[in-house]
Amino acid sequence: MSDVAITSFLIVSLFLILASGVWIGLTLSGVAWIGMQIFTSREAGDAMAVTIWGTSSSWTLTALPLFVWMGEILFRTRLSESMFRGLAPWVNRLPGGLLHTNVIGCTIFAAVSGSSAATCATIGKMTLPELARRGYPEDITIGSLAGAGTLGLLIPPSIIMIVYGVSAARSTRSLFIAGLLAGMVGADPDSGHLHLAAGAARRRLAPPTAPRRPRPNA
Repeated sequence: MSDVAITSFLIVSLFLILASGVWIGLTLSGVAWIGMQIFTSREAGDAMAVTIWGTSSSWTLTALPLFVWMGEILFRTRLSESMFRGLAPWVNRLPGGLLHTNVIGCTIFAAVSGSSAATCATIGKMTLPELARRGYPEDITIGSLAGAGTLGLLIPPSIIMIVYGVSAARSTRSLFIAGLLAGMVGADPDSGHLHLAAGAARRRLAPPTAPRRPRPNA
């Protein structure tokens, strides 16, 4: 059987199993088992057991639950709220105002959580109500959060980079260095876009009333 026929058969098998409602991970394992059972002479069960165990027993993967735990600690101890209050005075005078807290907050939190979803959820739960209370448009607020939330995939420690490094036998340290540079470069256009949006739609971005600290009586 030609390579094209084998590839077509495996692709058809993949879509058939997915259409039956099986989970994606089990589907990929099933297609691999079918391919090895039909088109190779090695026993499929033994080969898959050795491969799965060799990959999952890597010490590099032990960092994954620790990164998730570190992000959960930040969320549960309300340190992220303190970070928002600390960033607000620094960015309030920039074009776009407090919207920059989404970008800077996601950049900082991405460096400790390792997950884009955790970064977006934690920063969003903290900043969205506060920005809405101060009169910022919801669409621009969510857009800035969605754009900056992707930095969790790039800035180390990145869970995806660890999994990729183990699967592809690549240096995790090299991936982290490349991700750090890409994340820092990616954060600048996010803030720059907010500057341009603030200049093009100043009235929409500027909240009507921003609460200020009361001055002490003389």
